[in-house]
Amino acid sequence: MVLPHRSLTLEPTADGSFTLFSEDFGEWFHSRGGAYTEAHITYVEGTNLASLAAAPRLTILDVCYGLGYNTAAALATVTALNPACQVQLVGLELDPRVPRQAVAQRLTSPWPQPIQAVLQQLADHGSVHQPHLQADLILGDARQTIQPLGQSGFQADVIFLDPFSPPRCPELWTVEFIQQVAHCLKPQGRLVTYSCAAAGRAALQQAGLYIGPVAASGRDWPGTLAQFSPVGLQPLSQREREHLLTRAAVPYRDSTLQDSAEMIRRRRQNEQNSSFLIPTSQWRKRWLPPIPGSST
Repeated sequence: MVLPHRSLTLEPTADGSFTLFSEDFGEWFHSRGGAYTEAHITYVEGTNLASLAAAPRLTILDVCYGLGYNTAAALATVTALNPACQVQLVGLELDPRVPRQAVAQRLTSPWPQPIQAVLQQLADHGSVHQPHLQADLILGDARQTIQPLGQSGFQADVIFLDPFSPPRCPELWTVEFIQQVAHCLKPQGRLVTYSCAAAGRAALQQAGLYIGPVAASGRDWPGTLAQFSPVGLQPLSQREREHLLTRAAVPYRDSTLQDSAEMIRRRRQNEQNSSFLIPTSQWRKRWLPPIPGSST
């Protein structure tokens, strides 16, 4: 992935928090319905992190750390419920400007001061070592940085998967990348993402994960909870199940984990053109209104 270079514009969201708009990707970092609310509902509540915080140890992988909101919400939850919990957290982020801008513009101020201090140290120095917290922010293309992480034996109880949408950032929704992410998930771990795109869900399934819907704050469609066992997952609706039988579910592929976004999109388009799956247009006619933004 090419390091973004165009401007990041500050944008308000409905709950009073701010997010950024990336000109490089053409998308906001969070739901306009509320950036802080999304971090709590989609990621913290979506993984039932409060129950996991009761354990003596907890490991979190934050893929696409961004402004640090998901990490902040998670650390605030664990600290409030079990301050003795030993937390290991790894964040992966491409653009170092984003966490630094979040701190510089005090976008993290609603969280407790100790959490703000952690986010600032991560943005400035990339690591935090405290008696109950070991946190590292790894900068670079997540396709490359996740490989040595998995090879090191790192295993997370919870993974937050929060890239830009599949059409905008296909590099981080390919079967091969999701396999790398799944390799970092404990057998009983939970992975959550705001997205319900059929291509992303198909990639999760091909990585050996079962999927179910989960509340996605500020959005008109559900997110996705994934784990190695179907136990405890809510069933997909008929509309969602049928969506996975259409050409929208042809996944993105990147066997070398180095291809450009355009190359990955073109490869998928070629596969869709030759696919025997149902045209997505047929599904869309049956299930109007469609799930916004998820038919590609």
